[in-house]
Formats: sequence, structure tokens, C-alpha cells
Amino acid sequence: MDGPIAVIGGAGRVGGLVTRRLHRLGTPVRVVSRQPDRGSVPPPEGVETYRADVRYADTLERALDGCSGVVFSVEPGTAESGPDCPESTVHDGVRNVLAAATRRGERPHFVLVSQIFVTRRDHPMNAYGRLLDWRLRGEEAVRDSALPYTVVRPSWLTDDTAAGSRVRLEQEDRGSGWVSRSAVAEACVRALRTPEAAGRTFEIYNEPGSAPADWTPLFRRLAPDRALITR
Repeated sequence: MDGPIAVIGGAGRVGGLVTRRLHRLGTPVRVVSRQPDRGSVPPPEGVETYRADVRYADTLERALDGCSGVVFSVEPGTAESGPDCPESTVHDGVRNVLAAATRRGERPHFVLVSQIFVTRRDHPMNAYGRLLDWRLRGEEAVRDSALPYTVVRPSWLTDDTAAGSRVRLEQEDRGSGWVSRSAVAEACVRALRTPEAAGRTFEIYNEPGSAPADWTPLFRRLAPDRALITR
């Protein structure tokens, strides 16, 4: 990738891990956040920061200009309506980022951090501002964008590796389990750098065992989304 990677929500817990991992690999990174200097860990030296808000399209253009990749990792909010509802953040926000990232004809690889259970409308989580419905519609906007993309659906998030370090990828949103934020961040970074991850949507879990050294076989076993849709 020639241009920088924009990490939307790069001051957050998953986004911050993505930022630091990309920086260690020598990849130019832009942290895009409402409060880029308020993260629990400051961005590494040399990382660009942009104050922008996914809910307001006109704040995003400069931050996303010329980017070759985007990682969208935004806390959704759970209000029923208004700027802190899931519709504003993880649906309209996704669409705003897609528009800003492609306004000059660019085709960045778009990695969306979503969540498990988005297809289970009757789950209690959907009572919070229709969180699951809007997450799913945000996914659909990415899949319909004609960009290279990867949709990552973390299971229940942890800050440690209590569930193990081995990574299991599944599809069709049928499972449950736990995953560390560091494993989710690594999945995002690997997806940007692995052609086999493009056009895939998957759930990610940890289980007992060692962390994978090579993610390519994990991505290669996944069915492309077009194959899942036509089943």
C-alpha cells in the first residue's frame, strides 16, 4: 500500500492497538478521532492525528485524502436517536467515511470492525437503539461499496488472553465466545496486508493454543461473501 492507513476511532481501545501495530510495521498511519489526544495510550511519535467525527461528513475529507486503507473501529453509542445513536455512528458514520475516502476516485481497502449477533434481531442487545440492525446496515454499505473490504465481527471482547491466543474464524454468525482486543487488532492489520481477506465477512474468537504466525491459511478457508449470499 502506497498511501497511509486511516484508523477511524484510532484513539479507542481496538483502534489504538491497530495504530501501534501498523506503526511498528513501518506503515504510515493517521489517527482519526473526535478526540485524538484523549486515548488511554498516546499515539506513537510520528503518527498523524486528525480531529474528525464520522457523524459529520465535512470533517472527514482532509483526514482521508489519499489513504490506501481505512480501518473503521468506532464505539456505536446506544441512544434511541440523535448523534449518539447507532444509526448516526455505525450506519451513517460508515457511509460518510466511505464517501470521504473515495471522493477523488480512490479505492482504499476498507476494514470494518462490527460485532457478532448482528443477524440476530431478537437478541436483547438490539433493544439499545437497534444496535444490531444498524451494525448490519453499516456492513451492507461496505459490501455494496465496490471497494476491496473486510468485515471483522469480534465476539465478546476482553483485554487479556484468558480464552487463549489461538484464533478461530467463522462465518454466518452462529457462534459465541470471547476474543482479545489485541487479536481483533491483529486481524484488521493482517486483513489489510493479505489479499485472501478481501471480500470476506467473518466472526473471530480465541481458544486455547498459540497465536497464529501466518494468517493467510485462516483467511483462505473463508468463503467469499458473494458465495455466502448465493447459497
